[in-house]
Amino acid sequence: MSEPSMRKPTKKASLFQKNANGHAKADVQQANEENASAAPDAQPAPAKSSKQKRAKPVEAEALSSAVEVKAKRAKKEKVVRDSFTMPRSDYEKIAALKQRCLGAGVTMRKSELLRAGLLLLDSAPTTESLLAAVSAVETVKTGRPAKS
Repeated sequence: MSEPSMRKPTKKASLFQKNANGHAKADVQQANEENASAAPDAQPAPAKSSKQKRAKPVEAEALSSAVEVKAKRAKKEKVVRDSFTMPRSDYEKIAALKQRCLGAGVTMRKSELLRAGLLLLDSAPTTESLLAAVSAVETVKTGRPAKS
């Protein structure tokens, strides 16, 4: 049996980056130099290279504080999808609140309005005010409504 043979690559890796024409950038610079020597009055065209800019030195203090900020940042909380039942009048209230927000120049989704309501209930100054708000909500039969 013969040993497996390895194929050599057909294209050689280039040390120079190629431009849109497929020529290496060194060729472009060389052509600019030739044009400059042919016409002594003409100025050579500047080479367009964004890599010639030097990076600004970074202070060690700024770098360490950036690392600390990343470490302190909490990961985004996962979102939970849920469904619930509420009376039609509550849906109408949500629509009215969305319109009021639009009038104020803020677009809100239904879930954002409900979360804002949770923030308001959570920031209730006393337990009595929280209980008063919760007791004002009527109890609704859970589940999907019957088809009519």
